[in-house]
Amino acid sequence: MEKFILNVEKREKTGKGIARKLRSNGIIPCVIYKNGQSTPVQIATKELYPFMNIATKEKLFVTLKMNEEEKQAILQDYQVDPVTGKLLHVDFLEVSATEKLRVTVPVVLIGEPIGVKQDKGVLQHGILEIEIEAIPDKIPGHIEVDVSGLEVGDAIHVRDLKFEEGIKVISNPDEVIATVTVEEEEALTPSVEETVEPEVIKKGKKVEQEE
Repeated sequence: MEKFILNVEKREKTGKGIARKLRSNGIIPCVIYKNGQSTPVQIATKELYPFMNIATKEKLFVTLKMNEEEKQAILQDYQVDPVTGKLLHVDFLEVSATEKLRVTVPVVLIGEPIGVKQDKGVLQHGILEIEIEAIPDKIPGHIEVDVSGLEVGDAIHVRDLKFEEGIKVISNPDEVIATVTVEEEEALTPSVEETVEPEVIKKGKKVEQEE
């Protein structure tokens, strides 16, 4: 797993106006959480982006360096602008090397199933993450699942995976990770009796991040 060290500065002032000013100056407002306590901090955008490009795809630990103090942490949450996609805010969770964490780890499917190559089946993705509990050193960045042996009708469940000692699986063992199904035929045109109700588009609730 790649190691990252981010230089962190403590934020003395908070608020939306301060956060906007920081972002315009190439700085991202962040928060470090631990045991219910929070510490407002800030990190240079150009330094934070390489970490975020990986941490949003797989579980990644980072060293947060503030003055002479270093903290080990993981990405807990983040917020992006819904229009521009620019990063607005990042939350970190400080961790201990000996403390067990309950985290979700991304699932990555590898290989092409036999049922897809030979029988024109369709690979269906199930759950995208698996929840586990372990100390930081035992937590993988992602979980690879080889689907190359799947034939039409076969499936891989959480219970089928093997984890190294020290990792406790929290997810339901019956959850499906991947399956190969028969290719669906084109849907027939609905009859007059099967009138389709118009979809009601609801206005989403605007979620504001506390800076």
